Order: sequence, then structure tokens, then C-alpha cells
Amino acid sequence: MTAAVHHIELWVPDLAEAVASWGWLLGELGWTDFQDWPAGHSWRASDGTYLVVEQSPAMTGANHDRTRPGLNHLALNAASRAQVDAIVEKAGANGWTLMFADKHPHAGGPDHYAAFLHNHAGYEAEIVSP
Repeated sequence: MTAAVHHIELWVPDLAEAVASWGWLLGELGWTDFQDWPAGHSWRASDGTYLVVEQSPAMTGANHDRTRPGLNHLALNAASRAQVDAIVEKAGANGWTLMFADKHPHAGGPDHYAAFLHNHAGYEAEIVSP
């Protein structure tokens, strides 16, 4: 068996906002809708990996803070630099804000072409060009 991620589950304080922002971003990257239920939604990548957002009644807090212990960000593959650029161009209208704008697209270093984005709930996604 090859080492790979099976799925990622994010607990979110506002399901509708999460479905809108994550759905747009993942759709831009070629992920497709996978599952839907009253408290959650998921999308699947072409390799079978899937990402879940869920507004669980067992959640003990109302806010995500990427600077606290736990998930800092998800790094997702883009197909090209052009795709990274297109996502950045449309991000603001779809619930995402570019981080480190003064260093973009090399905020991760001179040989690393990526966009670092965060949404209204405080989740960060790094969109990485090959």
C-alpha cells in the first residue's frame, strides 16, 4: 500500500460558509462534490482523497485559530502556475484573502510558487504549483 492521505475532516463553526469557500477553492482545483448530509459536506480529489467540512454538535469552541496547536494549514496541489494565479485573482470574491501579498508568489521561498490564502473562518490553504 502506498502512503497517502485517505481523508481530512475539518470541524467548522458555519457550515454554509465553509461549503461556499472550500467548495469554490476545491472546485477550482478539480475536486468534485462527494457526500452531503445535514451537518456536513465533502469533496473528492481524482486520487480518491476526500476533504470533509462538518458543523458537529460535539464541537467545544466557535473559532478556528491556525496559530494554536492543531491544524495550521492545508497545502493543496495546483496543476500549474497559471492555475495558482487564476485562483488568486478570483479568491476575494469567493471568501478567501491572499496572505503575505508582499512576498507572493514566493512567500514559501524563491523556488516555491504558491498562494497562501485564508478564509473568513480563519482556515489557511496553500495552493502549490508543481
